Amino acid sequence: MEKSKCFEKELGYLKDNHLKDCASKLIDSLPDYFFEVAASSTGKYHPEYALGEGGLLRHTKAAVRFANELLQDPCIGDKYTDYEKDLMIIALMVHDGLKHGKEKEKYVKFDHPLAIANHILEQGIKMGFSKEDIEFLQKAVSSHMGPWNTNAYSDVVLPVPKTKYENFVHMCDYLASRKCFLLSFNSNNDVVD
Repeated sequence: MEKSKCFEKELGYLKDNHLKDCASKLIDSLPDYFFEVAASSTGKYHPEYALGEGGLLRHTKAAVRFANELLQDPCIGDKYTDYEKDLMIIALMVHDGLKHGKEKEKYVKFDHPLAIANHILEQGIKMGFSKEDIEFLQKAVSSHMGPWNTNAYSDVVLPVPKTKYENFVHMCDYLASRKCFLLSFNSNNDVVD
């Protein structure tokens, strides 16, 4: 099974068919563990639905769902073109794609936003993304941690969101990490309407 099948519903949010094809290839390039591990090993920073097997996938789907819902509101969505909306949703689909590194490491890699940004740079052109799309996606994923851009166990300082696109991606990731939002998932790990 293609990995992108796990995001069939979310890929359906994309309006541009070329971007949909590129996004499918990008998702298919993610390591297998992305679809299996929890979003958090401790549960400290993620809600219950993001814990356990498949938790990272459910966290990601929740972030994309928050994005899609927010973008349906004209007060928010009308600030972006359909193409920009598609790119932000793609960024959310892959923002934690290398959370444990290229090869699965035991612990979350603090610099995972930079790792996925580099992956997009390395793979993006052959997947069909334009140079402008790649730059947009890199900035959005590398800054998705927002103000939590330093860590006592790492010398890395992650970029903070600067544009409305980067802030939107961060906001959706942030919302998907809050314990106050209860989402239900079906057996396919899709958010239940």
